[in-house]
Amino acid sequence: MAAISFFGDLLQTISDRGRDLIGIGRGDLAARANAQELVKLCEDLISRRGEASGVALARLILERYATLAGPERASFLRLVATEFAADHAAVDEAIAAYRADPTRAALGALHDAAEPRSQELIRRLNLARDGTRALVRMREDLFGLRRDLRREEAHPDLIDAADSLDSDFEHLFASWFNRGFLVLRHIDWTTPAHILEKIIRYEAVHEITGWDDLRRRIEPTDRRCFAFFHPALVDEPLIFVEVALTAGIAPAIAPILAHEREALPLKAATTAIFYSISNCQKGLAGVTFGNFLIKQVVEDLAREIPSLKTFVTLSPVPGFSAWLDRERRSDAPQGLTRDDVEALRLIDEPDWQSDKAKCEAVRKAMIPAAAAYFLRAKNERGRPLDPVARFHLGNGARLERLNFLGDVSAKGLAQSRGLMVNYLYDLSAIEKNHETYANLGTVAASGAVSRELRSNLPPMRAVALAEA
Repeated sequence: MAAISFFGDLLQTISDRGRDLIGIGRGDLAARANAQELVKLCEDLISRRGEASGVALARLILERYATLAGPERASFLRLVATEFAADHAAVDEAIAAYRADPTRAALGALHDAAEPRSQELIRRLNLARDGTRALVRMREDLFGLRRDLRREEAHPDLIDAADSLDSDFEHLFASWFNRGFLVLRHIDWTTPAHILEKIIRYEAVHEITGWDDLRRRIEPTDRRCFAFFHPALVDEPLIFVEVALTAGIAPAIAPILAHEREALPLKAATTAIFYSISNCQKGLAGVTFGNFLIKQVVEDLAREIPSLKTFVTLSPVPGFSAWLDRERRSDAPQGLTRDDVEALRLIDEPDWQSDKAKCEAVRKAMIPAAAAYFLRAKNERGRPLDPVARFHLGNGARLERLNFLGDVSAKGLAQSRGLMVNYLYDLSAIEKNHETYANLGTVAASGAVSRELRSNLPPMRAVALAEA
């Protein structure tokens, strides 16, 4: 981290000297701005060639952006989206030149002409100290703008421009945050408190209720937590995974999170259960971290604890409840028989999960429905409806078990009617599973899951991605 601090101090020095070159005083840095003024500064930034003045100007723009209220930030992002697009006339000219003389030089000129000016703007803003962090936050604001434009039914050209700007961010972030720059850290009770505090705040699957709860998850010898970090976001986790070391595949989350339990001796551990994976930076949505994280943690744990032979998740099913309710209301339910629909009326009753007879009736209907949800229900791209399923199957995992009432918390009952699943990471089959899923959309599933699928149901319709 000392090298990072040195680099930051160096950028600060360049920025301070650059202020003098462009005539910006310290009082100017604190001045408020509006969207139009910031856009003028952005035009100045991408027209400059001097590095010192560019660093100073990038810093000024980001600092002034941080002072803007929400509506003014949205106005700035609208202007950037519409005024920093590619020059269409230059693109047409470059296309004509390439068709007339299809050389590598002409192709390079076409590539340069087709790149939106907004990409160069983002690159130059990143010159400022903590520029990457500021740009990640700026993209979060852009998400809000895109959502508002759709809700307001804005002009399609404006929506397309905002979407294009978001693609620019995602394209550059994918390069800046590639695997080569990521650092894996083991999070334990000796980790600095300000990082542990962020682990508590960013946990998105199973809420961490406080310091005692966090300690139960990371201090015992049969518990692990790992996180990816990036040099440009010092002490800001990008994504983290919580792991339970057990003597078998767990079908429910409650025993893993239990307050009172005996830690399992490491020599008795045969299974590593990934029970929570949380992305920490909303502005990095679409940038892949999770697949690298899981595969590296599997390799590290296998090397550290040779007795571990099985690597599985215990995963939520966030899309299942909404899908099940749609099918139950449908005049022609797909994935459910009429008897299933009738039995599933019980889940509308309070505390149905506490009644053994009701639970058994619901289980007989829900597990086959869940098998259909994972194996037959597809979105318009021919992929499973469930986002968590798409993530793990895309990583090469196998759908191993369907766990009825695996999560009976209020959140678990609301999002999946208590259903949880295990995805198995079989090191000998990961690549094969990934290839068949990526190329054919094939869901790798265990025989136990496949046998739950009813064979006498009609084919399922695809649903829009927005519903998935």
